[in-house]
Amino acid sequence: MKRLHSIAMIFAAAVVITQTSGCYRGSVHQSSNGKLPSLQETSRILADYQPWFGDREHINVGYSTMDPNVLRKQVLKAKEMGIYAFAVDWYGDRRPFLDRSYALLQQVSAENNFHICLMYDETQEDNGQATDDALQAFDKAYRRYIGPDAPGHEAYVTYNGRPVIFIFPKRGRTDWDRVRAAVDQWEHPPILIYKDEPPAQYAHNFDGYYAWVHPGRHWQPDGSDWGKEYLDRFYQKMQSRPGKVVVGGVWPGFNDSRASWTLNRHMSRRCGQTFEDTLKMFHQYDDPEHPMPFVMIATWNDYEEGTQIETGVSDCHNGERNAALQNQR
Repeated sequence: MKRLHSIAMIFAAAVVITQTSGCYRGSVHQSSNGKLPSLQETSRILADYQPWFGDREHINVGYSTMDPNVLRKQVLKAKEMGIYAFAVDWYGDRRPFLDRSYALLQQVSAENNFHICLMYDETQEDNGQATDDALQAFDKAYRRYIGPDAPGHEAYVTYNGRPVIFIFPKRGRTDWDRVRAAVDQWEHPPILIYKDEPPAQYAHNFDGYYAWVHPGRHWQPDGSDWGKEYLDRFYQKMQSRPGKVVVGGVWPGFNDSRASWTLNRHMSRRCGQTFEDTLKMFHQYDDPEHPMPFVMIATWNDYEEGTQIETGVSDCHNGERNAALQNQR
């Protein structure tokens, strides 16, 4: 099982994808020379992955996540960067295209000694179906992707022998007491990790928490708020959650102007500095005596919200994205 031994490795990844896109930052390059302190050996890098490109409901980024050749190139590239696994946005049967993409990506991951896990997106519909949707989705996840009879299950991310599932909340209308009771019947009950913190009445059902790209207080028109206050609050709050799995957060920036659901939110990449600063905060709060087992990059390829690292961590070269996408073809 591949371990991450140094913060410098992830900075080296930043160098690789920045240089291939024709953009360079001296400070990032210097970080790749092994001058920074080490991460704990148990820390693993995850990257959130969007499996919906090629679906007409989303923008055209030059490839389809239903193309095995594209997925294979992405997996191999991620491995070279020191990424341990993709955490894949997944809606169960509510989004068939995404489900098929996930199944294909798990197969490719298993074939290439890579890892993968689900990030279950809670329904945002106020139709009283949130709990039933979750129960059906988790049942399918176990049968098709996680359980001992699931094809490619050896690629699925585990922690202390238990599969890891991230939860991306929407309206918070799921009865997690019922879901927890159902998944506790699995051979190895999953570790459920919630974004920030769940509703208080359901907190006992979750095994951990993860940070997600967010400004400190408010989205600034000039994109200057890169999330320092938010990360300080998150990590400090997690210090009072002993026994919980804490997953750190790293991101390169944010810009949802290309998304159909845009709210005109912007967080500047600052030519790679936002990526560096969020990673340094992870190291600052990572206690050697109680290390965080994972750190998640948001994201590998969310071009609609401008958080992708697939094409680089910098935005200081106008042709960066187009050139990198051409190289994928």
